[in-house]
Amino acid sequence: MLGSAWYPEQWPETRWDADLALMQQGGFKMVRIGEFAWSSLEPSEGKFDLDWMERAISAAAAHGIVTIIGTPTDAPPAWLTSKYPETLRVAEGGQRMEHGMRRQFSYSSAKYRELCRLMVEQLAKRFGHNPNVIAWQIDNEYTEDSFDDESRGLWHRWLEAKYGSLGQLNQQWMTAYWSQTYSAWDQIPMNTGRNNPGLLLDYKRFVTDEWRGFQKNQLDVLRRYVEPRQLITTNLGGLGWANRFNRRVIAGDLDIIGWDPYVGQGHFDYQRIGATHDLVRGWRRQNFWVLEMQPGFVDWAGVSNSLNKGETRAMMWNAVGHGADCVSFWQWRAGLNGQEQYHGVLVGADGQPVPMYDEIAQAGAEFAKVGAAIAGTSPEAQVAILHDYDSRWSIDFHKQTNRWDNVDVLMSYYRPLHDLAQSVDIVDPTFSLDRYKLVVAPGLIVMSPELAKHLTDYVEQGGHLVLGPRSGMMNEFNALNPERQPGPLVAALGGRVEQFYALLEDAPVAGKWGNGSATIWAERLSTKTADAEVVMRYGKSNGWLDGEPAAITRKIGRGTITYAGALFDARLTRAMTASLLEASGVAPAPLAVPEGVEVCRRIGGGRTVFIVLNFSNADQAIALPRAMRDLLAGGETSRVVLPRYGVAVLSENGGAQ
Repeated sequence: MLGSAWYPEQWPETRWDADLALMQQGGFKMVRIGEFAWSSLEPSEGKFDLDWMERAISAAAAHGIVTIIGTPTDAPPAWLTSKYPETLRVAEGGQRMEHGMRRQFSYSSAKYRELCRLMVEQLAKRFGHNPNVIAWQIDNEYTEDSFDDESRGLWHRWLEAKYGSLGQLNQQWMTAYWSQTYSAWDQIPMNTGRNNPGLLLDYKRFVTDEWRGFQKNQLDVLRRYVEPRQLITTNLGGLGWANRFNRRVIAGDLDIIGWDPYVGQGHFDYQRIGATHDLVRGWRRQNFWVLEMQPGFVDWAGVSNSLNKGETRAMMWNAVGHGADCVSFWQWRAGLNGQEQYHGVLVGADGQPVPMYDEIAQAGAEFAKVGAAIAGTSPEAQVAILHDYDSRWSIDFHKQTNRWDNVDVLMSYYRPLHDLAQSVDIVDPTFSLDRYKLVVAPGLIVMSPELAKHLTDYVEQGGHLVLGPRSGMMNEFNALNPERQPGPLVAALGGRVEQFYALLEDAPVAGKWGNGSATIWAERLSTKTADAEVVMRYGKSNGWLDGEPAAITRKIGRGTITYAGALFDARLTRAMTASLLEASGVAPAPLAVPEGVEVCRRIGGGRTVFIVLNFSNADQAIALPRAMRDLLAGGETSRVVLPRYGVAVLSENGGAQ
């Protein structure tokens, strides 16, 4: 499904039909409306005007276009923030926000939630049975927390509900350190600076619960009034990897998840954004929607350059390859005024298509051509990477080295896994892992006894688990595990970390996986059982690491647990990955392709569809292992030739005609 954000309230109604005709001509099947329209929907308190929205939905339907309604709560109207200033967000430094932007509300404000609920109730009653409305988007890109007094009081009550007593909190946070011991709940600070690690981790969990409550406030209204066929979603921005709160928790309450894969400055990194698609898909273990994609460029980057010709179309197909069932653009037409005047669009301020329109229309025609073959399919993987918000937060609070970046570390594993296996899931560590032959856990620093048992059970039943450096250092309260690393997994591993080192210079390392370097971080390991095997050792380095184990492995039950105590250079990481994939029995990649060519596979309904994309700088010829149907070009082929940004969609069993 191809769509776009459309703002009919910003344009004369006499213009609507011309816009919608251009959408229909370009293959657009969906519009998102309403998410910034509160002042048009409720011009004054209690005075609602929804007729224009109904006319807009009907006008779109006349052109074969369905509608997603966005609840308008990301941009409260001026009458609201003027009459109820207590609804305004307060920054950490104490400054109360003013009107004129968006997202100036406090997500904790009971009054704001009440007004949101009343607005959403009006919309849900009016459009909850409209046959042309297919979904609801709650709010828009949840982002900012608030440090107002109401939020602070809720934070204290949240802590009291979790710990029950100050004695328990003081014990788990070890507040005797620096005389932090609390004798009253309201003594506990609420900030994001360098503070007690237990406080910082709990604050992130509190923020997650507040956003979940903010969402549930509207979700409950929608569930009450709208038909089940109208799906409920939200769009999570922040380039996917944002971790202001736990997005997996937020996604769990919705019918389908949406996100916004903006590039910003530079060009499309098909593996990094592809990994983010896999992350988003992993939040609910189901396909997702891309609710905002940039049509060429943005207006907020350091250099808001345009993507190259053909790059946006390839980006669209990359999303589909990783599980997107909808690709929607922000936005359709340039606003004459407002804070995002320069942002890329499909139609200019004059109402005429810009050059990008033709590229998107080409993809729209392709979506229509192959949609039946892709419908009901999704990516499947034998390999998973574990992504844990608690662990990311814990490391970010105290990196020990500014060279460590959590996403870069995850990507150092993802890139070779994706190249060699061509399908990778990124999932929460608490999820069932039975479907995977190989599970890789980079930087899983927070390790509770329950999580350790879950991972041990996976290994004993035949799984192969690889732990990266820093694993198991902390417990669920962000306190050091007394067993040292990997904490409650020491017994299963048959070894432990004796000491960790943030590296200024790389350290040589060699062994079963080859020769190379440890970079950024290295841990000195030891074995504690006779059946724990040393896989890699350090060479001459800082004296502490010289000759010591860098990676160890052990068989337990029907599987293996491996601990890699260092971040290795890219070449060695690839060699390690290849060895682990083979040892785990992961099936080889189905299509052999040169560097810079991506293969995505979607499976379902007795069909297997390959989406092949060329992100290299040259034409690429790909020999297929057997004849396949070319769903874009038509006919059968055993070889495809792709120019830069070229796309092939192939079915090995015919696909839908």
